[in-house]
Amino acid sequence: MIGAIAGDMIGSPYESYPIKTVNFPSRVAGFTDDTVLTIAVANAIITGIDYTKSLKSFAQKYPNLPYGGSFRRWIWEADAAPYNSYGNGSAMRVSPVGFAYETIEEVLSHARQSAVVSHNHPEGIKGAQATALAVFLARRGENKETIRNQIEDRFSYDLHRTVEDIRPDYFFDVSCQGSVPESIIAFLDADDYETTVKNAISLGGDADTMACIAGGIAQAYYKHIPAGIVFQVKEKLPKDLLAVMDQFNDRYHCEF
Repeated sequence: MIGAIAGDMIGSPYESYPIKTVNFPSRVAGFTDDTVLTIAVANAIITGIDYTKSLKSFAQKYPNLPYGGSFRRWIWEADAAPYNSYGNGSAMRVSPVGFAYETIEEVLSHARQSAVVSHNHPEGIKGAQATALAVFLARRGENKETIRNQIEDRFSYDLHRTVEDIRPDYFFDVSCQGSVPESIIAFLDADDYETTVKNAISLGGDADTMACIAGGIAQAYYKHIPAGIVFQVKEKLPKDLLAVMDQFNDRYHCEF
C-alpha cells in the first residue's frame, strides 16, 4: 500500500492547484486523509478489529486533515450510520484489501465491508470494489488487458479511453463514478509507477486521491517504486503510521 500513500503525498500539492501536464517533479510532500485512512484499513486487516473502529480511531488521532464534511461528522458520532456517500474516499483507502486477500470473492467482500461503514451508496461500494480488484489482479500478475476487461465487465466502467483523451475536458470530481475509472486509466496508460502517478495528477482533478488510487494499483503491478520516493515517504510518515505500514507490508509480502 506504500504505492497508494506515495501517490497521495506526491499529489497533495496539486489538489488545490491543478495541472494539466506530466512535466513536474515527483516530489513527496505532506500526507493527507488519504494516507491516514489507507493505513486505518490496513490496521483493521492486520488486527481484526472493525473497519469503523479503525477508521474512527486513526481519523480522530489526525483530526486536522481535509476530510469531507460528512465524513468529518461521522468520525465523531458515537453511533455513526453510513451516509449514502458515493465519494471517492471509499476507493482511495481500499488498496490494502487488494494486497491482503487471496480470492476475488474475498477481495470484493472486504472492499464492500470497508466501504459501507460510511460510503454505502452503490457507486461508493462499486468504486472501492473496482479499485481493490484492480490491485488484486495486478498483484497476481494479470496483464493490463485482463485487468481492463475484468473491471469493465464487472463494473461497467469505460476504460477504453486514454489519459490524452480525458485530460483536456476533465475537471475536479470527488465522486467514485467520476474519478475511479480515470484513476485506473492513469495506470493502464503508463509504463511504470512514477508515470502512473503523474498521469493521475495531470488530469487536473482530485489529484492526491486519484494518484493514491492509481498508485496502489501501480505498486501491485510493477512491484517497484523508485527508492528515492520510498525513502521520502518513510521519512515523512509519523512513527505510528509507519509502524502499521511496515507491519502490513511484512505480513503480506508487498513488493516495492
